[in-house]
Amino acid sequence: MLKTAKRPVPASPDRISGEPTINTVVPINPSGPVELIVISVKQKGARCRLRGSAHTVTLRAGRLWDVVPGEIAVVRPRKQWRYAGNPYLSGEIESTRLDVQALGLTPLKLEERSVWDPAEHYWGEESEPIEAWAKPIIAWGSRPEFEMEQVLPGADTEDPFSDHIIESNDRKDSGDTEGASKILMDLCQADLRCLDAHAHLGNIAFDHWPKVALRHYELGFRVGELSFGESFDGLLPWEWIDNRPFLRCMNGFGLCLWRLSRFEEAERIFRRMLWLNPADNQGARFLIDDVRAGVAWQSGSTEKTVAHTRKPF
Repeated sequence: MLKTAKRPVPASPDRISGEPTINTVVPINPSGPVELIVISVKQKGARCRLRGSAHTVTLRAGRLWDVVPGEIAVVRPRKQWRYAGNPYLSGEIESTRLDVQALGLTPLKLEERSVWDPAEHYWGEESEPIEAWAKPIIAWGSRPEFEMEQVLPGADTEDPFSDHIIESNDRKDSGDTEGASKILMDLCQADLRCLDAHAHLGNIAFDHWPKVALRHYELGFRVGELSFGESFDGLLPWEWIDNRPFLRCMNGFGLCLWRLSRFEEAERIFRRMLWLNPADNQGARFLIDDVRAGVAWQSGSTEKTVAHTRKPF
């Protein structure tokens, strides 16, 4: 797993999926709306990439609080200028959407680690019946285990104790949510495939802005899904630690769907989590019955799963 340096590596020039982007001349037509890929959001502006090009620009607009890294913003331009050699654009955000295929990201690699055999898995005491959720997983038989590539920009191989996610969590726990968010936004700006940045941005929003949190979690989940293809039937066990950012995104996504009473979608996510990680370190099996029954989400009912979502390791 890649470790992070003590301070985020500034994206100058910006890098998307390892490719440098251009911040010199931005070919924006001021007469009509323009589509921008949001790569980070700060208090006064959003760093964006012009869709279909490598050109980057800083967007000044209202509603920036409602913009998520990785989404596509449709902006009606008002003014273009340069300051200190950097391009700026002001305008009105008309809409945002999630279209992960349009981001041009290189899918995260999957490395096969082992073969999982349900006959060797611990399903409880012999006297206890197999739970309903586990029966189809057992019937499917053996499947390969994979570990997903984890991207953590600013790796410092000489300092194994430095980690931006832990630093962000420490700032959040001390009440500095602005500082925590900035660290995570810098990671997104360096590489939108940093799934843990999306997961922990979701954690920051989870308590008070579940609709915003859902978008952060879903973005990380959809970026991770790019690695699967249509026929993927392997496992992503929690024990392979680089799978945890993806599983955190998935768990947060499911919790937000449940919290917003989108019960069928939440149940599908939790069931898929169990297929990917039958050991269920995040406790999805404890939630499925309530979700299927349409029981309203309550903060106390997800204490265990939220705790797993928030732990960096």
